[in-house]
Amino acid sequence: MSDSASVQEQHLSKVLGPMHIWALGVGIVLVGEFMGWNFTVAKGGSLGAIIACWIIGILYISLVMINTEIGSVIPEAGGQYAMAKYLLGPLAAFNIGLMLVFEYVMLEAADALVVGAILESINPEIQSLPFVILTLLLLTYLNYRGVYATLTLNFFITAIAFVTIFVLLFSTKFYIPSQTILHLSQLTNGLPYGWIGVLAALQFGIWFYLGIEGTALAAEECRSTARSLPMGTLIGMVTLLVGATVTWFVCSGLVEAGSLGESVYPLYEAALSTNMSGVIVVMFIGTILACMASANGCINDASRAWFSMSRDTLIPDAFSAVHPRYKTPYRAILFLLPISLAFGYTGLLDQVITFSILSALLVYLFMGYMMFKFRKMYPMGSIERGYVAPWHPIPAVILVILTLATLGGMYFGYWVNVLAGLLFYFLASLWFTLHRYKFVDTKAFLQAGANRWPRPHGY
Repeated sequence: MSDSASVQEQHLSKVLGPMHIWALGVGIVLVGEFMGWNFTVAKGGSLGAIIACWIIGILYISLVMINTEIGSVIPEAGGQYAMAKYLLGPLAAFNIGLMLVFEYVMLEAADALVVGAILESINPEIQSLPFVILTLLLLTYLNYRGVYATLTLNFFITAIAFVTIFVLLFSTKFYIPSQTILHLSQLTNGLPYGWIGVLAALQFGIWFYLGIEGTALAAEECRSTARSLPMGTLIGMVTLLVGATVTWFVCSGLVEAGSLGESVYPLYEAALSTNMSGVIVVMFIGTILACMASANGCINDASRAWFSMSRDTLIPDAFSAVHPRYKTPYRAILFLLPISLAFGYTGLLDQVITFSILSALLVYLFMGYMMFKFRKMYPMGSIERGYVAPWHPIPAVILVILTLATLGGMYFGYWVNVLAGLLFYFLASLWFTLHRYKFVDTKAFLQAGANRWPRPHGY
């Protein structure tokens, strides 16, 4: 096969529009409004939870603006990995790619574990493991068959899951104070641990938005990256801010703070407290669909990061193969399946979630630094941007400060996990530097960027 034919064979189909980008971003994240976020109540109290929600919302608004500006001019699969490839070099790109893979593989396993936990709540005799395995196998098959159908399905199941939150909201008659079943003053517990509690709650406040940055991983498959990526991502962020606030409001008004801070499925528990069978059924369906949409998007994002690393020779090139018919990175998709199954099999939901969050936070630190370098290498006017992040460098500074604050709060509660995660990435860096780097084709690594962009300022 000629070089040009080989390159063409490794390119993915350009079939996605803004709707699919919204479905990918919101689909991955929405499950965080059905579970996980409520641990902010245990850490910081009810008011600490909503404060953490909006502080982390500011972090993600900054991240999305940075992510969208750089991503709109890099129409390649890999998202933040592809950005690091052009801005930071092979070692940093390898680490960021690995962090992305584990962020989404772990989140995928957590989604499947929650599906199993909900089924067990219906009948304790139900064995959840077969449902975990079946869910991951089904979604992997969908991703194997093609990204267009996969994300079109994600759009519909994400939209349905999002609507169920508002079904629960309106069932409370919050708009009629004399008839509402919400009791915020009786069920919330304020700020029992002060601002230290808010700092600790930031770790789980991330669960409201974790994964929205994954929209950039589909850049290569957009019909128009400069249009689809900014529109789909920014609308998705607004969707999540509204959904997160409504979720906190409803759950805090229906479930006592002590119970809410320990629940595995807070929205479903809030539905149970209404004693309305129709609402309970709707929320059960919404929770299952949210988990499936999230796992579906995670399979998509993790495989694109792994595929991109392989295509750039940072890992063995066997994973860079594209299916001749479906135009999907099928080997990367299939390879990551048993890894996700293994973590799902452990049943350790909190450990799985913690490693996913840590991996994401490390990527966010790199993103803050890359924004400074991107604006220095390619000042305004030097290249065409599909989106320009306003108020630079304020978003990058906010992103770095809030990410470090969240890591600090996470260290207080999970210091062993944080140190173990950092050790894992340090050892992976050693392996790459001492063993794998000699196989990297450094000329081809940056060739695409050299052809697309002018020479960077100062280089």
